[in-house]
Amino acid sequence: MSSSPAVADTASDSAATPGSGPGAASGTGDRRRWLALAVVMTAAFMDLVDVTIVNIAIPSIERDLEATFGAIQWITAGYALAFAAGLITGGRLGDIFGRKRLFLIGITGFTIASALCGFAANSEMLVGSRLLQGAMAAMMVPQVLAIIHVTFPAHERGKVFGMFGAIVGLGAVSGPLLGALLTQWNLFGLEWRPIFLINLPVGIAGVLLGRKFITESKAPKALRLDLVGVVMVTVALLMLVYPLTRGRELGWPLWGHLCMVGSLGVFAAFVAYEKYKTRKDGSPLVELALFRVKSFAAGIVVQLTFGVVLGIFFLVWTLYMQIGLGWTPLHAGLTGIPFSLAVSVAAGLSVEKLVPRFGRKVLQAGALTMATGLLLYIWETGRYGMDIVSWQMILPLTVMGLGMGLIVAPLTDAVLSEVPREHSGSASGLINTTQQMGNALGLGLVSVVFFGVVDDRMAGAGAAGGGPGTADAGSGAAGAAARALSEAFADGFQHAMWWVVAVLVAIFGVMFALPVRPKQHVEETAVETA
Repeated sequence: MSSSPAVADTASDSAATPGSGPGAASGTGDRRRWLALAVVMTAAFMDLVDVTIVNIAIPSIERDLEATFGAIQWITAGYALAFAAGLITGGRLGDIFGRKRLFLIGITGFTIASALCGFAANSEMLVGSRLLQGAMAAMMVPQVLAIIHVTFPAHERGKVFGMFGAIVGLGAVSGPLLGALLTQWNLFGLEWRPIFLINLPVGIAGVLLGRKFITESKAPKALRLDLVGVVMVTVALLMLVYPLTRGRELGWPLWGHLCMVGSLGVFAAFVAYEKYKTRKDGSPLVELALFRVKSFAAGIVVQLTFGVVLGIFFLVWTLYMQIGLGWTPLHAGLTGIPFSLAVSVAAGLSVEKLVPRFGRKVLQAGALTMATGLLLYIWETGRYGMDIVSWQMILPLTVMGLGMGLIVAPLTDAVLSEVPREHSGSASGLINTTQQMGNALGLGLVSVVFFGVVDDRMAGAGAAGGGPGTADAGSGAAGAAARALSEAFADGFQHAMWWVVAVLVAIFGVMFALPVRPKQHVEETAVETA
């Protein structure tokens, strides 16, 4: 039974790269694909770290470049916008022109953009470089899952996705820690710049090793790029994500709400056009037929809502520790280590050991475990207040990390398990886009579930017109204002975490639509009927 996936892999690779031959079955071929996995995993880790590493260095960037608050917003939001807008297109380009080719283009551009960020002379150059970096990441990241999908047969894919989940967990928390260390060390007097320059040796190595070890693959039938679809989905995503990332700074203007509502109409028009495009020439940007695969459709919904959870939690958690509790970036980063380790361990075990035996119950247990960890965290912050210390957070963070690890790796496998091979790039782009949309929704909701509480509490304390650096009428007034701000952030953290718990309960319910047991990947029709 396990030979069928290998046959399908060989057939697909031969179709994609004439003359490649069935060498994957040999020892050399086996070693090459594991080396290729190491290359794409490293690239994925580099991207994950880059998403979170910048936040920690924002004060240093602001001082060095004399950046305005709007520019600081764009340094973080610009990357997310370019990344989310280009992901679906990047996935489809990989299907058409070759996943290896697009991966190499993406990682090369990402490395160049990182250098431009590191050597930025002013905030405008840094914002533009971050936009380029996000666009290049959108070319690179979809190819990671697609290359894994077509390189490894179904019986090995669970182990590989378990490793991928561990990398996701490690990258999620190690970014702030690495950013804190690089900024605090102030290497060669460069202050914040090493957070970008560290990508250069990694990116160069990825290009060189990727050229040597990654096998080219593309959709077996000729596809054409859907330019109209690219424009429509990019406009729709920007109309949704831009107001969410800038809304609070601009006071949630009317045009922002109209844009978000209008994005639904553009998305509907996009779906209608994609149906027309499918009938016309069979080369749509998004294969709508994928949503008829139950595991894919349900997994996408879970991915979206789980992205909301991550978007709310990580931002609020960082603000709570650094502003609410007054911890340094390094202190906050070190506090997250138990969470990171727990995610990595649970992700590695879930797919390889647990999911084959217990199926979707593992993912559901992950949602409930993560919610339990959050409830413990809420209880501890209420019990210890502003006197809470890092070691008291170890238990809730470990429980939360175990829960997250039980979700991240099996979820990817569940979403892609029944996706036809020729659409793996498009499906991978959809998965990443959905998660980014969920993150953006979560970040937008932070303004409601967190900052709304903070603002109300500060107003109630008589400090609505002040801030952390405006109470200079005396040390007593300054101390009272700082205490009020800290308590407001602690209350906001607890309130936001209750919302996260509610979303996790909803995710638990949606997971009933996932397959009861993991299914083998749907191989090519020719192989199935043979």
